[in-house]
This record gives sequence, structure tokens and C-alpha cells, in this order.
Amino acid sequence: MRGFLVALGVVAVVLIVLGLVVKAVKWLLILGLIALVASVVLGVVKGRRGLR
Repeated sequence: MRGFLVALGVVAVVLIVLGLVVKAVKWLLILGLIALVASVVLGVVKGRRGLR
């Protein structure tokens, strides 16, 4: 019984850590997309200024 409880605790901790990692990855992806969009917009603006 005690071994089962320890295993259950380990599984719970692993799931919590995985959940936190997934959330962190999601935020990193969002930040990466924002940075990508910003760099594209800046590139277009600078490119148009260069053409004029």
C-alpha cells in the first residue's frame, strides 16, 4: 500500500511538472511569434523606406 502511495505521489509530481513545462513552452511560442511578427513588420517598414 505504501509503495502504491509513493508511486501515486511521483506520478502526480511528474504531471504537475509536465503541466508547468507545457505552459512555459506555450508562453515561449507566443513570445517567439510576437518577436517574429515584429521583425517582419520592421523589415517591411525599413524596406519601404529604402525604396523611396
